Amino acid sequence: MKKNYWLVFLILLTFFVISFLSNIIGPLIPEMIEDFHLSLTMAALLPFSFFIAYGLMSIPSGIWLANYGEKAVMFLAFMVSFLGSLSFALFPGYLMALTSLFLIGTGMAMLQVVINPLLRVAGGEENLAFYSIMGQLFFGLASFLSPLVYSYLAVNSSGKGERSSLKRILTFLAPENLSWITLYWMFAVISLIMVMVISFFRFPKVSLKEEEKIGAYATHIGLLKNPAVILFFLGIFFYVGSEQGVADWISKFLSVQHGYDPQTTGAKAVSWFWGLMTIGTFLGLLLVKLFDSRRVLMVFTASAIVCLSLSLFGNKTVSLIALPAIGFFASVMWPVILSLALNSIKEHHGSLSGILITGIAGGAVVPLIIGWLGDLFGLKYGMFFLYISFGYVFSIGIWAKPLVQNKLFDFMTKNSKKKVAI
Repeated sequence: MKKNYWLVFLILLTFFVISFLSNIIGPLIPEMIEDFHLSLTMAALLPFSFFIAYGLMSIPSGIWLANYGEKAVMFLAFMVSFLGSLSFALFPGYLMALTSLFLIGTGMAMLQVVINPLLRVAGGEENLAFYSIMGQLFFGLASFLSPLVYSYLAVNSSGKGERSSLKRILTFLAPENLSWITLYWMFAVISLIMVMVISFFRFPKVSLKEEEKIGAYATHIGLLKNPAVILFFLGIFFYVGSEQGVADWISKFLSVQHGYDPQTTGAKAVSWFWGLMTIGTFLGLLLVKLFDSRRVLMVFTASAIVCLSLSLFGNKTVSLIALPAIGFFASVMWPVILSLALNSIKEHHGSLSGILITGIAGGAVVPLIIGWLGDLFGLKYGMFFLYISFGYVFSIGIWAKPLVQNKLFDFMTKNSKKKVAI
């Protein structure tokens, strides 16, 4: 099929929007705790509402994709995101926040199911690896920018900024004591723009490869009887839980433990967490060509645990540096775990991927556990749970036995030509 570079751009833009809407929860948690008078457990239900949508809606989204096609599912996904954002912007409150985040999460889960097979067709199979990396870069860029945008809007709408005209506009959109609500107006506008953009695009017919198809119920049951599938599912579960457990609580931890302003310093720390994760991805691409991916996973995870320890027990300057640095070392975990899982199971990779992606629900559960423990013992000790979740990720490098190894550069091994790349 003829390549459609405009559609490739739309997909890359979708990666950006998914990340922009998904990774803003952490900086907002301190604001919601203060403005809605929440306990840490109640605050942890906010990311839970968002990420549980991935666990509940990923497989149904695959069924809708098969029945209605890519354009219809993407259109519906952004409409759901628009309604979720608008409802909270109009009626801010804790229960509406939970509902809104679930709706936005549902939209993002639907988009994740669509865009990867669509990217293969739009850009050509031979360019899939290149465009997939480009997608991750767009994703990382949005993760880096969204906390900075939040900080900018919060400062300029709360009276701290100097742009009086901007302040008047933002104050019109949200009460002064809830200035961060303006971000949800932005989400609603972005989602609505994406709905209109998608309406004008012509989508190609995508024939899913066998490994991209979602299998029958019996196939899923068969896979779930395989202990390796359960172990790798838990790997994804605990990785995403670790990632979100850090990102969601960075700002609040720095505020409670060290007195940093969540609207400025806290938001920038979250931004650098995602920015360093993007930078770490480049190093990870090189390292898995030089060393066994299991060893890379173990070294990076051990380094993340060291940074976590420095964050929890160091002074305010050390914590401010070490917490975002965890993002750098978390950068290789997702692709290595996913590739080890796919290289450890012989068949039914489409159904296997669906099961593994459902593990994103770990991003709902681990932050909730941290918040619950934080209410009981203090947030510092609640974050000790990350030792368990990162510890499980580290263990994967010990027990994983892939059927094929990651391909190394020729000068690293004489047998590299016989190996299969991850």
